[in-house]
Amino acid sequence: MKLIRFGNIGNEKPGIFVDGKRKDVSSKIGDWNHNFFQNFNLEGLEELLGPLENFPDVSDDVRWASCVARPGKIICIGLNYSDHAAESGMDIPKEPIIFQKASNTMVGPNDNIIIPKKSLKTDWEVELGIIIGKDARYLNSKQEAKDFIAGYCVSHDVSERAFQLEMGGQWTKGKSCDSFNPLGPYMVTANDIVDVNNLNMSLYVNGEQMQKGNTSFMVFDPYTIVEYLSQFMTLEAGDLINTGTPPGVGLGMKPPKYLKDGDILELSIEGLGTQKQICKDA
Repeated sequence: MKLIRFGNIGNEKPGIFVDGKRKDVSSKIGDWNHNFFQNFNLEGLEELLGPLENFPDVSDDVRWASCVARPGKIICIGLNYSDHAAESGMDIPKEPIIFQKASNTMVGPNDNIIIPKKSLKTDWEVELGIIIGKDARYLNSKQEAKDFIAGYCVSHDVSERAFQLEMGGQWTKGKSCDSFNPLGPYMVTANDIVDVNNLNMSLYVNGEQMQKGNTSFMVFDPYTIVEYLSQFMTLEAGDLINTGTPPGVGLGMKPPKYLKDGDILELSIEGLGTQKQICKDA
């Protein structure tokens, strides 16, 4: 099943994407948020909703919102693709590299990317997003971790490289600028993904392909990541984990290439849909 949200900022509602149509299920669901994921079994969602044709269609001109509600936290994994590590001239990590991104960076999949004031190095990163399905702490294995994943989605981990790498301190300020995490268009429930470790990924800037990858190049797969993170913190239902990016980021180019006002990005992951954003100066 494909979970969506729609509506103006601050007034988003939950829906389902089925047969190419968006359906408004807000009459039965409050939102795709911590309360829902923690207290409802996704495997019983179809039974809970009943016939989807009974729900009203969402008009095509209504905004696509982030596919889940603003999470308690966004956790990111750095250098998690072996080919991206090689591109960066860095060793493959022996353990996951963890950093956090402010949760208010989350926007809709087609919302504008706002290039921050004084930014000269805003960069792109297509990533597989994991949505946590129920609170997780001290998981015992990768196999157990599978049961704590609600689903997967396209996540755009936009980054400002000068803020991130050249100004001292941790990476947070280069990752947490407004609009720096478009999410969606939908979250596909985990049981509807045949093999999460073999999904093609791509990102284009102004029609030119910059990133081409596959989740098979992940150093740490989604189940390992969830099990590992649970040893250090409680992963809460509805939290987002960004799992790293394949090669082709602007920072890795020679010379480096960065986003500017008016640039158009299109990014997709096999089976998880496509995003499209226009860059706008703050």
